[in-house]
Formats: sequence, structure tokens, C-alpha cells
Amino acid sequence: MVRPREFDRDEALERALRVFWAKGYASTSTEDLLAAMNIGRQSLYNAFGDKRRLYLEALERYQRESTAGHLARLNGEASPLDGIEALLLGLVADDDGERALGCMGVGAVSEFGADDMELAELRGKVGPKLSRRLVERIREGQASGEIDSGFDARQAAAFVLMTMQGIQLGARAGSDAKSLRTLARFAVDRFRAR
Repeated sequence: MVRPREFDRDEALERALRVFWAKGYASTSTEDLLAAMNIGRQSLYNAFGDKRRLYLEALERYQRESTAGHLARLNGEASPLDGIEALLLGLVADDDGERALGCMGVGAVSEFGADDMELAELRGKVGPKLSRRLVERIREGQASGEIDSGFDARQAAAFVLMTMQGIQLGARAGSDAKSLRTLARFAVDRFRAR
């Protein structure tokens, strides 16, 4: 007879996500995970497989949730430029500890590079959605005269995405919230029609 699971799988996954986000994959031990998730080793293996499977599931959740937040901020403003500004400013947490975590997705790329096919597949599930929507918002701003019409919308969207990564790396490196917000506003100002 199989014993019923004695823990909330979703809550355990969220706790594992927080550990991986803070420490990265290589620096997170199985013992770190067991302590954070408050489960036994066999429960971890039964519910999630191995450490790598758990990491991939946590990263997928992180990317899905963070991308949903990015899109909500980008779409939440009537003005495309205000939406881009909200997107960038939303990356900057007020809490020093939260801000220092940076982005788990950017951390994964930093740790594994671009050659890990499973991680590339995860990025491929969420990255294009945000990129497409950025292109659309930039074109909306160009049509309304708010954003410089001389920009190639795809290149401008790529610039926003790179700026996002820069802000998140800067946060992880210890930059303060004021400096990161100034950088975000500087980037947005480059888009304004002159």
C-alpha cells in the first residue's frame, strides 16, 4: 500500500525555487533543499525526481510567473512608453534582499551558458511572448507619435530585453534601487520621439 503524500507539493516546489534562486544550481545541495522544503530525501525523489528535475521545474515556474508579471506591467498602461517604463521599473524591488536575488532565469544563463538544451527550451517557451509583445507596443507608440519612428521595432525590443538583463544583473551585483530606476528611466527616454 502506498502511503499518501504528507506535504504540499506546490509549497515544497516554491521553497525549492527560493533556494535555487538565491544560491544557483551548483551551490544548492540536496541537504539545502530538504531543509527548505521540510521533506525527506525519498519524498524529494518520489515527488520531483532528482535535483536537476526539481531545478528545471522550479525554473519553469519562475519563468512562467515572472513573464506573466512582465506582460501585465507592459500591458497595464495605456501609453506604450509608460508600459515599457513600468516593465523596467517593475524589475527593481524596494526590498534590498529581494532585489539582490536578481533574476533566476538570468542566473541560469550565467551558470549554464547557452548550450544547455533543456534550459534553452525553457527560455524558448516564454521569451518569444515578451519579445513579440514588446515589438507590438513599440509599433503602437510609433503609430501614435510617442516613440521615435526611426527605430526598427525588433531592434528596439531587443534593446529593452538586454536592458532588463542588465538591470537584473546589476541588482544581483548589489546596485541600489535608485541607481537601477535611474538606468531604467534613461533607457525609456531614448525611445521618445524628438
